[in-house]
Amino acid sequence: MALLLTFLVAGLLSAVSCQQKCLRGNHHKPLPSAEPDLMECTLYSESSCCRRNLTEKLSHSLTELDNFYWNRCGNLSKSCEDYLKKIECFYQCSPSVAHWAHPNISVAIQRVPLCQSFCDNWYNACRSDMWCAYNWLTDWTFDDTGNHCKNICIPFHEMYANGIDVCQHMWGNSFAVSSSPCRCLDMTETDRNVMKYILEGDDKSEESGEEEACKPRLHRSQEPDDKQVND
Repeated sequence: MALLLTFLVAGLLSAVSCQQKCLRGNHHKPLPSAEPDLMECTLYSESSCCRRNLTEKLSHSLTELDNFYWNRCGNLSKSCEDYLKKIECFYQCSPSVAHWAHPNISVAIQRVPLCQSFCDNWYNACRSDMWCAYNWLTDWTFDDTGNHCKNICIPFHEMYANGIDVCQHMWGNSFAVSSSPCRCLDMTETDRNVMKYILEGDDKSEESGEEEACKPRLHRSQEPDDKQVND
């Protein structure tokens, strides 16, 4: 019995330790911990993979981060910039991001499930901004002065067909649009409630609990788009 208990405790500790880790990017901490003074990305202040100094830069109107420029076609509208910051905050700060770590690239993620409503709102927020790269990971030329457009700048709504196109191609295969309104992330506080259902995959045994955890998200999805953009 004692041996069984030892194995159970060891298994529990192992599971917790597997969940409590960060990616290996330039700004990631080894393990997530509380960061009560974040100036941006406050969604992750209770358990964060980033430090305050990164969020201080993100808290201002952002044109460049790590020699990567967001404004090669002119400064972004605030609504569009806010969505790019949500993605940057998730990548840099979320304690859950390592669940989708790329198996071969330690700083990369793949197929993080995003809610279609989030993607649609992202598309609407940026639709009038100017864009020159379809895939922001590859469709640039790079030199010592950062990233540069390979192609001419065109309106965002001409670069991407819709929100699904944005989420599934702007950052390569980093994100995927979920077919479920609950088993997905929308970069709000409801992500904490639905994370366990995302990780359970297709198990429907707790469907009623999933629906309960998702109620705030489902309610918000019925509100006007401008409220969601300003969340």
